[in-house]
Amino acid sequence: MAGETVSIEGIVTYTSSQQGGFNGFYLQQADAETDNDPATSEALFVYTRRKASPGQRLRLTGEVKEFHDLTELVNVSQLSVCGQAPLPEPVELSLPWPHPPERLENMRVSFNAPLTVIEHHNLARFGELTLAQTDQIIPTEYLAPGNQSVQQKLENFQHRVLLDDGKSTRNPVPVPWLDLGENHTIRAGDKVVGVRGVLDYRFGQWRIQPDQNPQFSREEPRPDAPPKASGEITRIMALNLQNYFNGDGERGGYPTPRGARTLNAHNNQLRRLTSVIHQAAADIVAVTELENDGYGPRSALAQLTRALGPAWRFIKTPDRDGSDAIRTALLFRSDRVRPEGEALRLKQGVYRHRGRPPLAQIFTPVAGGQAVRVVVPHLKSKSCRNAKGRNSDQHDGQSCFSAHRTREAQAIIRWLSDLSAQQPLAGTLITGDLNSYAQETPLTTFYGAGFTSLLHHAHPCRPGDCRYHSYRYRGEKGSLDYALANKALMPHVSGVYIWNINADEPRALGYQSAPELNGPWRASDHNPVITDLRL
Repeated sequence: MAGETVSIEGIVTYTSSQQGGFNGFYLQQADAETDNDPATSEALFVYTRRKASPGQRLRLTGEVKEFHDLTELVNVSQLSVCGQAPLPEPVELSLPWPHPPERLENMRVSFNAPLTVIEHHNLARFGELTLAQTDQIIPTEYLAPGNQSVQQKLENFQHRVLLDDGKSTRNPVPVPWLDLGENHTIRAGDKVVGVRGVLDYRFGQWRIQPDQNPQFSREEPRPDAPPKASGEITRIMALNLQNYFNGDGERGGYPTPRGARTLNAHNNQLRRLTSVIHQAAADIVAVTELENDGYGPRSALAQLTRALGPAWRFIKTPDRDGSDAIRTALLFRSDRVRPEGEALRLKQGVYRHRGRPPLAQIFTPVAGGQAVRVVVPHLKSKSCRNAKGRNSDQHDGQSCFSAHRTREAQAIIRWLSDLSAQQPLAGTLITGDLNSYAQETPLTTFYGAGFTSLLHHAHPCRPGDCRYHSYRYRGEKGSLDYALANKALMPHVSGVYIWNINADEPRALGYQSAPELNGPWRASDHNPVITDLRL
Protein backbone atom coordinates (compact mmCIF):
# COMPACT_ATOMS: atom_id res chain seq x y z
CA MET A 1 0.00 0.00 0.00
CA ALA A 2 3.02 2.29 -0.11
CA GLY A 3 2.07 5.59 -1.71
CA GLU A 4 -1.67 5.21 -1.04
CA THR A 5 -3.65 7.74 1.01
CA VAL A 6 -5.68 6.08 3.75
CA SER A 7 -7.80 6.97 6.76
CA ILE A 8 -7.21 4.99 9.95
CA GLU A 9 -8.36 4.94 13.55
CA GLY A 10 -6.54 3.59 16.57
CA ILE A 11 -5.06 4.18 20.01
CA VAL A 12 -1.82 6.01 20.68
CA THR A 13 0.50 3.61 22.52
CA TYR A 14 3.81 5.50 22.62
CA THR A 15 4.94 8.98 21.65
CA SER A 16 8.35 10.05 20.45
CA SER A 17 7.79 13.71 19.66
CA GLN A 18 10.13 15.09 22.32
CA GLN A 19 13.31 16.89 21.34
CA GLY A 20 15.61 14.32 19.82
CA GLY A 21 12.76 11.84 19.32
CA PHE A 22 11.46 10.25 16.12
CA ASN A 23 8.93 13.04 15.41
CA GLY A 24 5.79 10.99 15.74
CA PHE A 25 3.88 8.35 17.65
CA TYR A 26 2.75 4.73 17.40
CA LEU A 27 -0.91 3.93 16.72
CA GLN A 28 -2.45 0.51 17.34
CA GLN A 29 -5.87 -1.04 16.80
CA ALA A 30 -8.00 -1.59 19.89
CA ASP A 31 -7.94 -5.21 21.06
CA ALA A 32 -11.66 -5.69 20.28
CA GLU A 33 -11.24 -4.41 16.72
CA THR A 34 -8.32 -6.44 15.39
CA ASP A 35 -8.66 -8.31 12.10
CA ASN A 36 -7.81 -11.70 13.65
CA ASP A 37 -5.15 -12.23 10.98
CA PRO A 38 -2.03 -13.40 12.84
CA ALA A 39 0.12 -12.65 9.78
CA THR A 40 -0.46 -8.89 9.85
CA SER A 41 0.45 -6.16 12.31
CA GLU A 42 -2.22 -4.11 14.08
CA ALA A 43 -0.10 -0.96 14.37
CA LEU A 44 2.10 1.52 12.55
CA PHE A 45 4.24 4.56 13.16
CA VAL A 46 2.82 7.99 12.37
CA TYR A 47 5.47 10.47 11.29
CA THR A 48 4.13 13.90 12.15
CA ARG A 49 4.87 16.94 14.27
CA ARG A 50 1.28 16.93 15.52
CA LYS A 51 1.07 16.14 19.22
CA ALA A 52 -0.61 13.11 20.76
CA SER A 53 -0.47 11.29 24.08
CA PRO A 54 -0.78 7.61 25.04
CA GLY A 55 -4.38 6.50 25.50
CA GLN A 56 -5.88 8.91 22.96
CA ARG A 57 -8.04 7.38 20.27
CA LEU A 58 -7.31 9.14 16.99
CA ARG A 59 -8.73 9.17 13.49
CA LEU A 60 -6.38 10.48 10.85
CA THR A 61 -5.62 10.55 7.14
CA GLY A 62 -2.18 10.25 5.61
CA GLU A 63 0.07 8.52 3.10
CA VAL A 64 1.55 5.04 3.58
CA LYS A 65 5.33 4.83 3.35
CA GLU A 66 8.03 2.21 3.86
CA PHE A 67 10.97 4.03 5.45
CA HIS A 68 14.02 1.76 5.67
CA ASP A 69 11.60 -1.20 6.08
CA LEU A 70 9.55 0.52 8.80
CA THR A 71 5.85 0.88 7.88
CA GLU A 72 4.65 4.37 8.70
CA LEU A 73 2.08 7.02 7.85
CA VAL A 74 3.35 10.39 6.60
CA ASN A 75 1.91 13.65 5.26
CA VAL A 76 -0.92 13.59 7.80
CA SER A 77 -3.70 15.84 6.46
CA GLN A 78 -6.44 15.27 9.02
CA LEU A 79 -6.33 14.31 12.69
CA SER A 80 -9.26 14.03 15.09
CA VAL A 81 -9.22 13.08 18.76
CA CYS A 82 -12.06 10.64 19.42
CA GLY A 83 -11.56 10.40 23.18
CA GLN A 84 -9.64 8.16 25.59
CA ALA A 85 -9.30 4.38 25.41
CA PRO A 86 -7.40 1.66 27.28
CA LEU A 87 -4.08 0.69 25.76
CA PRO A 88 -3.98 -2.59 23.83
CA GLU A 89 -2.52 -5.39 25.89
CA PRO A 90 1.12 -6.18 25.07
CA VAL A 91 1.77 -9.41 23.19
CA GLU A 92 4.09 -11.66 25.19
CA LEU A 93 7.26 -12.58 23.31
CA SER A 94 10.35 -14.67 23.91
CA LEU A 95 13.76 -15.19 22.35
CA PRO A 96 14.84 -16.89 20.21
CA TRP A 97 12.09 -15.61 17.94
CA PRO A 98 9.63 -18.46 17.32
CA HIS A 99 8.89 -16.89 13.90
CA PRO A 100 9.80 -13.63 12.15
CA PRO A 101 8.37 -10.71 14.16
CA GLU A 102 7.15 -8.61 11.21
CA ARG A 103 3.56 -9.45 12.13
CA LEU A 104 4.06 -7.51 15.39
CA GLU A 105 5.82 -4.47 13.92
CA ASN A 106 4.96 -1.26 15.84
CA MET A 107 2.77 -3.16 18.35
CA ARG A 108 2.99 -3.27 22.13
CA VAL A 109 4.95 -6.30 23.30
CA SER A 110 6.58 -7.61 26.45
CA PHE A 111 9.35 -10.06 27.28
CA ASN A 112 8.42 -11.61 30.59
CA ALA A 113 11.30 -14.11 30.72
CA PRO A 114 14.75 -12.72 31.62
CA LEU A 115 16.97 -11.61 28.76
CA THR A 116 20.76 -11.23 28.68
CA VAL A 117 22.75 -8.14 27.77
CA ILE A 118 25.15 -9.28 25.05
CA GLU A 119 26.37 -5.97 23.59
CA HIS A 120 26.73 -2.35 24.71
CA HIS A 121 29.05 -0.96 22.04
CA ASN A 122 26.55 1.71 21.00
CA LEU A 123 25.22 2.49 24.45
CA ALA A 124 26.85 5.90 24.80
CA ARG A 125 26.58 6.71 21.10
CA PHE A 126 22.96 5.77 20.34
CA GLY A 127 21.46 4.66 23.67
CA GLU A 128 21.22 1.01 22.63
CA LEU A 129 21.71 -2.34 24.34
CA THR A 130 21.56 -5.65 22.49
CA LEU A 131 19.65 -8.44 24.23
CA ALA A 132 19.31 -12.17 23.60
CA GLN A 133 17.98 -15.19 25.45
CA THR A 134 21.48 -16.10 26.64
CA ASP A 135 25.01 -14.93 25.97
CA GLN A 136 26.10 -15.68 22.40
CA ILE A 137 29.41 -17.31 21.52
CA ILE A 138 31.45 -16.69 18.38
CA PRO A 139 30.93 -19.95 16.46
CA THR A 140 34.58 -20.49 15.52
CA GLU A 141 35.36 -20.78 19.23
CA TYR A 142 33.91 -24.31 19.06
CA LEU A 143 33.22 -25.01 15.37
CA ALA A 144 35.68 -25.35 12.51
CA PRO A 145 35.48 -22.58 9.91
CA GLY A 146 32.95 -23.38 7.21
CA ASN A 147 29.25 -23.52 6.46
CA GLN A 148 28.17 -24.69 9.90
CA SER A 149 29.92 -21.85 11.73
CA VAL A 150 28.62 -19.29 9.20
CA GLN A 151 25.06 -20.54 9.64
CA GLN A 152 25.42 -20.44 13.43
CA LYS A 153 26.57 -16.82 13.24
CA LEU A 154 23.50 -15.93 11.14
CA GLU A 155 21.33 -17.75 13.67
CA ASN A 156 22.88 -15.71 16.49
CA PHE A 157 22.28 -12.40 14.73
CA GLN A 158 18.67 -13.25 13.87
CA HIS A 159 17.61 -13.95 17.46
CA ARG A 160 18.24 -10.61 19.14
CA VAL A 161 16.38 -7.48 20.10
CA LEU A 162 17.73 -4.02 20.89
CA LEU A 163 16.65 -2.09 23.94
CA ASP A 164 16.46 1.47 22.60
CA ASP A 165 15.97 4.83 24.29
CA GLY A 166 13.19 6.27 22.08
CA LYS A 167 15.51 8.91 20.63
CA SER A 168 17.29 9.53 17.35
CA THR A 169 20.06 11.67 18.86
CA ARG A 170 23.70 10.71 19.07
CA ASN A 171 25.62 10.80 22.34
CA PRO A 172 22.56 11.08 24.63
CA VAL A 173 23.04 12.79 27.99
CA PRO A 174 22.62 11.13 30.38
CA VAL A 175 23.52 7.76 28.90
CA PRO A 176 20.46 5.50 29.39
CA TRP A 177 20.70 2.29 31.38
CA LEU A 178 24.19 3.20 32.56
CA ASP A 179 24.89 3.74 36.24
CA LEU A 180 28.42 5.04 36.68
CA GLY A 181 28.60 3.87 40.28
CA GLU A 182 31.70 1.86 41.07
CA ASN A 183 29.96 -1.52 41.12
CA HIS A 184 26.61 -0.85 39.49
CA THR A 185 27.31 -0.22 35.83
CA ILE A 186 25.73 -2.33 33.09
CA ARG A 187 27.96 -5.22 31.98
CA ALA A 188 27.55 -7.76 29.22
CA GLY A 189 26.13 -10.92 30.74
CA ASP A 190 23.78 -9.01 33.05
CA LYS A 191 20.15 -10.09 33.15
CA VAL A 192 17.22 -7.81 32.42
CA VAL A 193 13.53 -8.34 33.18
CA GLY A 194 10.43 -6.23 32.58
CA VAL A 195 11.25 -5.34 28.97
CA ARG A 196 8.00 -3.88 27.64
CA GLY A 197 7.15 -1.34 24.97
CA VAL A 198 6.68 -0.96 21.21
CA LEU A 199 8.42 -3.38 18.84
CA ASP A 200 10.12 -1.10 16.35
CA TYR A 201 12.32 -1.71 13.29
CA ARG A 202 15.03 0.82 12.50
CA PHE A 203 18.49 0.68 10.95
CA GLY A 204 18.20 -3.02 10.20
CA GLN A 205 17.41 -4.08 13.79
CA TRP A 206 14.33 -5.11 15.73
CA ARG A 207 14.19 -2.97 18.84
CA ILE A 208 12.02 -2.15 21.81
CA GLN A 209 11.08 1.45 22.57
CA PRO A 210 10.33 0.87 26.28
CA ASP A 211 7.33 2.36 28.06
CA GLN A 212 8.66 1.36 31.48
CA ASN A 213 12.10 1.01 33.05
CA PRO A 214 13.36 -2.58 32.90
CA GLN A 215 15.19 -4.07 35.86
CA PHE A 216 18.82 -5.17 35.59
CA SER A 217 20.59 -7.72 37.77
CA ARG A 218 24.01 -9.34 37.87
CA GLU A 219 24.47 -13.01 38.62
CA GLU A 220 28.17 -12.58 39.39
CA PRO A 221 29.96 -9.49 40.76
CA ARG A 222 32.90 -7.87 39.09
CA PRO A 223 35.74 -10.38 39.58
CA ASP A 224 38.78 -9.97 41.78
CA ALA A 225 42.19 -10.85 40.39
CA PRO A 226 42.86 -14.61 40.40
CA PRO A 227 44.80 -15.54 43.57
CA LYS A 228 48.19 -17.18 43.26
CA ALA A 229 48.60 -20.72 44.50
CA SER A 230 50.92 -21.32 47.45
CA GLY A 231 54.61 -21.85 46.83
CA GLU A 232 56.91 -20.33 44.25
CA ILE A 233 54.81 -19.32 41.27
CA THR A 234 55.93 -17.29 38.26
CA ARG A 235 52.94 -15.38 36.94
CA ILE A 236 52.91 -14.29 33.29
CA MET A 237 50.17 -12.02 32.01
CA ALA A 238 49.31 -11.20 28.38
CA LEU A 239 47.72 -7.77 28.15
CA ASN A 240 46.49 -5.91 25.08
CA LEU A 241 46.96 -2.22 25.95
CA GLN A 242 44.35 -0.89 23.48
CA ASN A 243 46.80 1.47 21.80
CA TYR A 244 48.93 2.83 24.62
CA PHE A 245 50.51 6.00 23.18
CA ASN A 246 52.00 8.77 25.32
CA GLY A 247 52.15 11.74 22.96
CA ASP A 248 55.58 13.36 22.97
CA GLY A 249 56.40 11.90 26.39
CA GLU A 250 56.38 15.34 27.97
CA ARG A 251 52.65 15.89 28.54
CA GLY A 252 52.08 17.12 24.99
CA GLY A 253 51.45 15.66 21.54
CA TYR A 254 47.74 14.94 21.88
CA PRO A 255 45.68 13.62 20.25
CA THR A 256 47.92 10.66 19.54
CA PRO A 257 47.65 8.74 16.24
CA ARG A 258 45.83 5.76 17.76
CA GLY A 259 45.49 6.15 21.51
CA ALA A 260 44.57 8.87 23.98
CA ARG A 261 43.01 12.00 22.53
CA THR A 262 43.95 14.14 25.54
CA LEU A 263 46.49 14.18 28.36
CA ASN A 264 43.69 13.44 30.83
CA ALA A 265 42.66 10.40 28.79
CA HIS A 266 46.27 9.21 28.74
CA ASN A 267 46.63 9.61 32.50
CA ASN A 268 43.35 7.74 32.93
CA GLN A 269 44.64 4.92 30.73
CA LEU A 270 48.01 4.74 32.48
CA ARG A 271 46.41 4.63 35.93
CA ARG A 272 44.11 1.78 34.95
CA LEU A 273 46.83 -0.26 33.25
CA THR A 274 49.13 -0.04 36.27
CA SER A 275 46.20 -1.01 38.48
CA VAL A 276 45.64 -4.14 36.35
CA ILE A 277 49.28 -5.20 36.54
CA HIS A 278 49.65 -4.55 40.27
CA GLN A 279 46.37 -6.23 41.24
CA ALA A 280 47.19 -9.25 39.10
CA ALA A 281 50.59 -9.55 40.88
CA ALA A 282 52.23 -10.34 37.56
CA ASP A 283 55.96 -11.09 37.37
CA ILE A 284 56.19 -10.87 33.56
CA VAL A 285 53.81 -8.87 31.37
CA ALA A 286 53.59 -9.56 27.63
CA VAL A 287 52.00 -6.50 26.06
CA THR A 288 50.54 -5.76 22.63
CA GLU A 289 49.26 -2.53 21.06
CA LEU A 290 52.11 -0.49 22.52
CA GLU A 291 53.36 2.59 20.70
CA ASN A 292 56.40 1.74 18.59
CA ASP A 293 58.59 4.70 19.61
CA GLY A 294 61.84 3.18 20.81
CA TYR A 295 63.27 2.74 24.31
CA GLY A 296 64.29 6.23 25.39
CA PRO A 297 63.10 7.84 28.63
CA ARG A 298 60.18 9.52 26.84
CA SER A 299 59.00 6.35 25.09
CA ALA A 300 55.63 4.82 25.93
CA LEU A 301 57.32 1.64 27.17
CA ALA A 302 59.70 3.51 29.48
CA GLN A 303 56.88 5.62 30.89
CA LEU A 304 54.68 2.60 31.60
CA THR A 305 57.59 0.79 33.25
CA ARG A 306 58.40 3.77 35.51
CA ALA A 307 54.77 3.99 36.55
CA LEU A 308 54.87 0.37 37.74
CA GLY A 309 57.64 1.05 40.25
CA PRO A 310 61.40 0.73 40.80
CA ALA A 311 61.51 -3.07 40.54
CA TRP A 312 60.19 -3.08 36.97
CA ARG A 313 62.33 -3.34 33.82
CA PHE A 314 61.69 -3.90 30.12
CA ILE A 315 63.32 -5.94 27.36
CA LYS A 316 65.04 -4.00 24.55
CA THR A 317 65.31 -4.94 20.88
CA PRO A 318 66.27 -1.61 19.25
CA ASP A 319 65.86 -1.32 15.46
CA ARG A 320 64.18 -4.72 15.31
CA ASP A 321 60.63 -3.81 16.30
CA GLY A 322 59.02 -3.72 12.87
CA SER A 323 57.41 -0.99 10.79
CA ASP A 324 53.97 -0.95 12.36
CA ALA A 325 52.78 1.94 14.55
CA ILE A 326 52.40 -0.53 17.43
CA ARG A 327 54.61 -3.36 18.71
CA THR A 328 54.87 -6.14 21.26
CA ALA A 329 57.00 -5.85 24.40
CA LEU A 330 57.96 -7.59 27.63
CA LEU A 331 58.07 -6.01 31.09
CA PHE A 332 59.26 -7.87 34.17
CA ARG A 333 59.87 -7.55 37.91
CA SER A 334 63.62 -7.69 38.39
CA ASP A 335 63.20 -8.86 41.99
CA ARG A 336 61.23 -11.91 40.81
CA VAL A 337 62.72 -12.98 37.48
CA ARG A 338 65.83 -12.25 35.45
CA PRO A 339 66.29 -12.40 31.68
CA GLU A 340 68.80 -14.90 30.31
CA GLY A 341 70.62 -14.41 27.03
CA GLU A 342 69.69 -12.18 24.13
CA ALA A 343 66.18 -10.98 23.37
CA LEU A 344 65.14 -12.10 19.89
CA ARG A 345 62.78 -10.79 17.22
CA LEU A 346 61.60 -12.80 14.25
CA LYS A 347 62.56 -10.80 11.15
CA GLN A 348 62.43 -13.46 8.43
CA GLY A 349 59.73 -14.56 6.02
CA VAL A 350 56.41 -12.84 6.50
CA TYR A 351 58.01 -10.51 9.03
CA ARG A 352 60.95 -9.47 6.84
CA HIS A 353 59.57 -6.11 5.69
CA ARG A 354 56.42 -5.37 7.67
CA GLY A 355 54.12 -6.37 10.47
CA ARG A 356 54.65 -6.71 14.21
CA PRO A 357 57.54 -9.16 14.72
CA PRO A 358 57.13 -11.43 17.75
CA LEU A 359 59.52 -11.04 20.67
CA ALA A 360 61.14 -13.93 22.54
CA GLN A 361 63.05 -13.82 25.82
CA ILE A 362 64.16 -16.50 28.29
CA PHE A 363 63.49 -15.83 31.98
CA THR A 364 64.63 -17.61 35.15
CA PRO A 365 63.09 -17.12 38.62
CA VAL A 366 65.41 -15.19 40.94
CA ALA A 367 64.58 -17.65 43.73
CA GLY A 368 65.80 -20.53 41.59
CA GLY A 369 64.21 -22.91 39.15
CA GLN A 370 64.15 -23.75 35.47
CA ALA A 371 64.08 -21.24 32.63
CA VAL A 372 61.07 -20.54 30.40
CA ARG A 373 61.01 -18.91 27.00
CA VAL A 374 58.21 -16.33 26.71
CA VAL A 375 57.12 -15.36 23.20
CA VAL A 376 54.85 -12.39 22.51
CA PRO A 377 53.02 -12.42 19.16
CA HIS A 378 50.42 -10.03 17.77
CA LEU A 379 49.02 -11.49 14.56
CA LYS A 380 47.36 -9.36 11.89
CA SER A 381 43.84 -8.16 12.69
CA LYS A 382 40.60 -9.29 11.06
CA SER A 383 40.02 -5.87 9.52
CA CYS A 384 39.36 -6.17 5.78
CA ARG A 385 41.18 -2.98 4.80
CA ASN A 386 43.38 -3.69 1.73
CA ALA A 387 42.48 -7.38 1.80
CA LYS A 388 42.93 -9.09 -1.57
CA GLY A 389 42.92 -12.62 -2.97
CA ARG A 390 43.34 -15.32 -0.35
CA ASN A 391 43.40 -12.63 2.36
CA SER A 392 39.91 -11.40 1.53
CA ASP A 393 36.97 -12.75 3.46
CA GLN A 394 36.49 -16.39 2.44
CA HIS A 395 33.03 -16.43 4.06
CA ASP A 396 34.00 -19.30 6.33
CA GLY A 397 33.68 -17.40 9.62
CA GLN A 398 37.32 -16.26 9.93
CA SER A 399 36.94 -12.79 8.33
CA CYS A 400 39.87 -11.28 6.41
CA PHE A 401 43.60 -12.07 6.46
CA SER A 402 43.22 -15.58 7.89
CA ALA A 403 45.74 -16.78 5.28
CA HIS A 404 48.22 -14.12 6.44
CA ARG A 405 47.72 -14.98 10.10
CA THR A 406 48.30 -18.64 9.26
CA ARG A 407 51.58 -17.74 7.53
CA GLU A 408 52.58 -15.81 10.64
CA ALA A 409 51.79 -18.82 12.83
CA GLN A 410 53.86 -21.09 10.56
CA ALA A 411 56.79 -18.64 10.67
CA ILE A 412 56.72 -18.51 14.47
CA ILE A 413 56.64 -22.31 14.70
CA ARG A 414 59.68 -22.67 12.37
CA TRP A 415 61.54 -19.96 14.28
CA LEU A 416 60.93 -21.58 17.68
CA SER A 417 61.90 -24.99 16.33
CA ASP A 418 65.29 -23.58 15.35
CA LEU A 419 65.69 -21.94 18.77
CA SER A 420 64.58 -24.85 20.94
CA ALA A 421 67.83 -26.79 20.78
CA GLN A 422 70.02 -23.86 21.80
CA GLN A 423 69.38 -24.04 25.55
CA PRO A 424 67.65 -26.47 27.96
CA LEU A 425 64.34 -25.02 29.12
CA ALA A 426 61.30 -25.98 31.14
CA GLY A 427 59.41 -25.09 27.97
CA THR A 428 58.03 -22.34 25.76
CA LEU A 429 54.97 -20.15 26.35
CA ILE A 430 53.49 -18.19 23.46
CA THR A 431 51.20 -15.58 24.96
CA GLY A 432 49.57 -12.59 23.31
CA ASP A 433 46.92 -11.45 20.83
CA LEU A 434 46.50 -13.90 17.95
CA ASN A 435 43.41 -12.20 16.45
CA SER A 436 41.90 -15.64 15.87
CA TYR A 437 39.34 -17.74 17.69
CA ALA A 438 40.09 -21.18 19.04
CA GLN A 439 39.10 -23.35 16.05
CA GLU A 440 40.36 -21.04 13.32
CA THR A 441 43.22 -22.05 11.05
CA PRO A 442 46.03 -20.05 12.75
CA LEU A 443 45.25 -21.76 16.06
CA THR A 444 44.93 -25.25 14.61
CA THR A 445 48.32 -24.62 13.01
CA PHE A 446 49.81 -24.10 16.46
CA TYR A 447 47.97 -27.15 17.80
CA GLY A 448 49.39 -29.27 14.96
CA ALA A 449 52.89 -28.18 16.00
CA GLY A 450 52.39 -29.48 19.55
CA PHE A 451 51.18 -26.34 21.32
CA THR A 452 48.18 -26.44 23.65
CA SER A 453 45.84 -23.53 24.37
CA LEU A 454 45.93 -23.67 28.15
CA LEU A 455 42.67 -21.79 28.56
CA HIS A 456 40.74 -24.05 26.19
CA HIS A 457 42.42 -27.14 27.64
CA ALA A 458 41.19 -26.21 31.11
CA HIS A 459 37.90 -24.55 30.12
CA PRO A 460 36.81 -25.60 26.62
CA CYS A 461 34.10 -23.60 24.88
CA ARG A 462 30.98 -25.49 23.88
CA PRO A 463 27.64 -24.32 22.46
CA GLY A 464 25.92 -22.40 25.23
CA ASP A 465 28.88 -22.79 27.61
CA CYS A 466 31.87 -20.51 27.21
CA ARG A 467 32.49 -18.90 30.56
CA TYR A 468 35.98 -17.59 29.87
CA HIS A 469 36.59 -15.18 27.01
CA SER A 470 38.96 -12.33 26.24
CA TYR A 471 36.97 -10.33 23.71
CA ARG A 472 33.45 -9.40 22.70
CA TYR A 473 32.53 -8.35 19.16
CA ARG A 474 29.07 -7.43 17.88
CA GLY A 475 27.36 -9.30 20.65
CA GLU A 476 29.39 -12.51 20.49
CA LYS A 477 32.14 -13.50 22.88
CA GLY A 478 35.30 -15.54 22.35
CA SER A 479 39.05 -15.45 22.87
CA LEU A 480 41.57 -13.63 20.70
CA ASP A 481 44.25 -13.75 23.42
CA TYR A 482 46.10 -16.94 24.33
CA ALA A 483 48.61 -18.78 26.42
CA LEU A 484 50.01 -21.58 24.25
CA ALA A 485 52.36 -24.05 25.93
CA ASN A 486 54.56 -26.62 24.25
CA LYS A 487 54.53 -30.20 25.50
CA ALA A 488 57.57 -29.73 27.74
CA LEU A 489 55.95 -26.85 29.64
CA MET A 490 52.63 -28.57 30.37
CA PRO A 491 53.76 -30.25 33.66
CA HIS A 492 54.84 -26.84 34.97
CA VAL A 493 51.46 -25.15 34.47
CA SER A 494 49.82 -24.41 37.81
CA GLY A 495 46.85 -22.45 36.52
CA VAL A 496 45.48 -20.34 33.66
CA TYR A 497 42.89 -17.59 33.96
CA ILE A 498 40.98 -14.94 32.10
CA TRP A 499 40.42 -11.90 34.30
CA ASN A 500 37.15 -10.43 33.03
CA ILE A 501 37.78 -6.74 33.68
CA ASN A 502 37.48 -5.27 30.18
CA ALA A 503 35.53 -7.12 27.50
CA ASP A 504 32.21 -7.12 29.39
CA GLU A 505 32.52 -3.55 30.62
CA PRO A 506 30.75 -0.95 28.44
CA ARG A 507 32.85 1.07 26.04
CA ALA A 508 31.23 4.13 27.65
CA LEU A 509 33.55 3.52 30.62
CA GLY A 510 36.70 3.51 28.48
CA TYR A 511 39.71 5.68 29.22
CA GLN A 512 38.93 8.20 26.47
CA SER A 513 35.86 9.76 28.04
CA ALA A 514 34.76 8.04 31.24
CA PRO A 515 35.16 9.60 34.66
CA GLU A 516 38.14 8.58 36.72
CA LEU A 517 36.99 5.20 37.95
CA ASN A 518 39.01 3.45 40.62
CA GLY A 519 40.46 0.07 39.85
CA PRO A 520 41.26 -1.80 36.64
CA TRP A 521 37.86 -1.65 34.91
CA ARG A 522 37.85 -1.09 31.14
CA ALA A 523 41.58 -0.46 31.06
CA SER A 524 41.44 -2.02 27.58
CA ASP A 525 38.95 -3.77 25.31
CA HIS A 526 40.63 -7.19 25.79
CA ASN A 527 40.67 -9.22 28.99
CA PRO A 528 44.14 -10.23 30.19
CA VAL A 529 45.23 -13.88 30.11
CA ILE A 530 47.16 -15.02 33.19
CA THR A 531 49.39 -18.12 33.34
CA ASP A 532 50.94 -19.45 36.55
CA LEU A 533 54.04 -21.66 36.26
CA ARG A 534 55.99 -23.72 38.78
CA LEU A 535 59.53 -23.60 37.48
